[in-house]
Amino acid sequence: MPKEYRTISEVAGPLMLVKGVSDVAYNELGEIELKSGEKRRCRVLEVSDDNVLVQLFEASTGINLAESKVRFLGKQMELAVSEDMLGRVFDGLGRPVDGGASILPEKRLDVNGKPMNPAARNYPSEFIQTGVSAIDGLNTLVRGQKLPIFSASGLPHAELAAQIARQAKVRGADESFAVVFAAMGITFEEAEFFTNSFKETGAIDRTVMFTNLANDPAIERIATPKMAMTAAEYLAFDKGMHVLVIMTDITNYADALREVSAARKEVPGRRGYPGYMYTDLAAIYERAGRQKDKKGSITLIPILTMPEDDKTHPIPDLTGYITEGQIILSRDLHRRSVTPPIDVLPSLSRLKDKGIGEGKTREDHSGTMNQLFSAYARGKDAKELMMILGESALTEIDRIYAKFAEAFEEKYVSQGNETDRSIEDTLSIGWELLSMLPKSELKRISDDFIEKYYIEK
Repeated sequence: MPKEYRTISEVAGPLMLVKGVSDVAYNELGEIELKSGEKRRCRVLEVSDDNVLVQLFEASTGINLAESKVRFLGKQMELAVSEDMLGRVFDGLGRPVDGGASILPEKRLDVNGKPMNPAARNYPSEFIQTGVSAIDGLNTLVRGQKLPIFSASGLPHAELAAQIARQAKVRGADESFAVVFAAMGITFEEAEFFTNSFKETGAIDRTVMFTNLANDPAIERIATPKMAMTAAEYLAFDKGMHVLVIMTDITNYADALREVSAARKEVPGRRGYPGYMYTDLAAIYERAGRQKDKKGSITLIPILTMPEDDKTHPIPDLTGYITEGQIILSRDLHRRSVTPPIDVLPSLSRLKDKGIGEGKTREDHSGTMNQLFSAYARGKDAKELMMILGESALTEIDRIYAKFAEAFEEKYVSQGNETDRSIEDTLSIGWELLSMLPKSELKRISDDFIEKYYIEK
């Protein structure tokens, strides 16, 4: 039986100080019992001599210092895992919130898993199809990659996240695929949107959902991504599945980190965020990847809203350092009703070249991707020139490129949130657009592919 302490000396926000404690470790779980018999959970944040600072999982209201008692449980936070998790919805601490029964665990895993050892990693090299042309065709997602989506307030990142979760698949027979979806600091309406979206399409059957609402405690928000990565590690490396983890919104997670750091009176770093935020984010992101001698893989798409649309804000800045590229959503495209509003030119998937080509997507993928990037960039320049000098100042070829840029946004990027395109569909639309240009302009594609796929008008 764990020893009980009635020595609570102070409660400040989400923190509580207990004195005269012995044999307690960092991150250990604790239980607070109120006079009424109600129990609340906490975890150890700091140990100094016989003083212990704990972080509360629930609200601190109603904790009477003299009449409440604390016991420490001798273990860290764990998640009960089994294959029955698929199709279920949990809160940020791994408790079922879908009205179903508790999970009968195959095992219990410590949620503070370790980042993957670089020496044990396999290089990401297989294609994952999201069904979204602007990602599959131009910023390809590769199995084991970490590819964040940089959004901003008011942009439809929730719809894009749900679309990718519904549509994503790995190509090839005998490949089992699952999605782990973690939502942090979202409203009740958003939680309902995600849940209903997955249920309507049947995607819920292969999905494990963790939802942390905006009115839930900050400590639960901090635990949510760790719960998600623990579930993903079990499905990937114990059960041999290919797992796509989608997290939204990392900004809410970082704000919860800042809130707890401020309560602990730590020295703030940039914009008030704790100096260890880089380490903290890396400890989550680096749990994704492919391991040698293991069949499964974890691919991670963290979604974050950039405060004030600022790419240099600490959250997108640090995320960009740790991950392999970024997909950027554009406010300008959103205003022009391009859905999803993915701005392909500043977006980048650093591993895209490893996951495309013959046997993975199609032999012409690399050349068409480079040609589309080049033509769209030139078309945008032509449109800007046309706005300043008028259409008459453009050469005939510049006018063709300007029309190409418009058609590209309308047909290739803007596919709506319900359309699921195979990579063959995406490549076909790409050739349809490239066929607007004279063959002499297609300098980045081999003549054999032009002969095979170019559509004569």
